[in-house]
Amino acid sequence: MSIFHSLNTSASALTAQRLRMDVISSNMANVDTTRGKMVDGEWQPYRRKMVSFQPREGQFSNMLNLAMGSSVHRGVGEGVKVNAIQEDTETPFKLVFDPTHPDANEEGYVQMPNVDPLREMIDLMSATRSYEANVTVLNANKAMLMKALEIGK
Repeated sequence: MSIFHSLNTSASALTAQRLRMDVISSNMANVDTTRGKMVDGEWQPYRRKMVSFQPREGQFSNMLNLAMGSSVHRGVGEGVKVNAIQEDTETPFKLVFDPTHPDANEEGYVQMPNVDPLREMIDLMSATRSYEANVTVLNANKAMLMKALEIGK
């Protein structure tokens, strides 16, 4: 197992959490966007986007081989990668009564994005804490490697 495995694992998590924070920021920036994209000739409001993660390829099989005593493995803990950035199609758009809005329907209601600022802030706090935890792990690993180099002198 390479001494840089934990560095690569933390780096992959940092990259994934940074992308998650970017997507959350995009959601927050579009909380009032009533013209997100054109669907069937009509404008649809912005749809909330979500990031899903998955382990990097080979992690489960490596763990299984290691547990079975096989010497064929790339190592434990391959890290994480972004599986997909997908739109939240299950949460409905919010209807707001504003007959003066240019996108209001005949009854005076405007379809607003399905972005909940409170949920986004909670997700952002979670992503930030995960990012900070991985920075701490990365710094601890770096300190251990530096100590090992000092011992080797």
